[in-house]
Amino acid sequence: MARLFADEDFPLGTVEVLRSLGHDAVTTRDAGLANRGTSDPDILRAATADGRAVLTYNRIDFMRLHRQQLGHAGIIVCTADTDFERQAQRIHTAISGLGELTGRLIRVTRPGPAEERT
Repeated sequence: MARLFADEDFPLGTVEVLRSLGHDAVTTRDAGLANRGTSDPDILRAATADGRAVLTYNRIDFMRLHRQQLGHAGIIVCTADTDFERQAQRIHTAISGLGELTGRLIRVTRPGPAEERT
């Protein structure tokens, strides 16, 4: 399973479900970086140093960091979803078949209204 690092705005509920699915997921609070105004590049560096892919809702900034071709252990950008179970399942599905996440940018989006009905 994947080693993940949830940034400060990522919901703990989703992190907990990912843990129950077998992923080794930590939060900025676990890493001692919460409530410090830690910059996005510093979050990415901390996650990378620990061999963890970043989980974030901050798509614009982390996609920019990825385009700058900084070495990283993976970036998973998500759209917000208040259904933590559903969001965790989408993340799990998106990364399960990939193997190594290093250097990858993975987009996990919330389904549209038509997709939610099926």
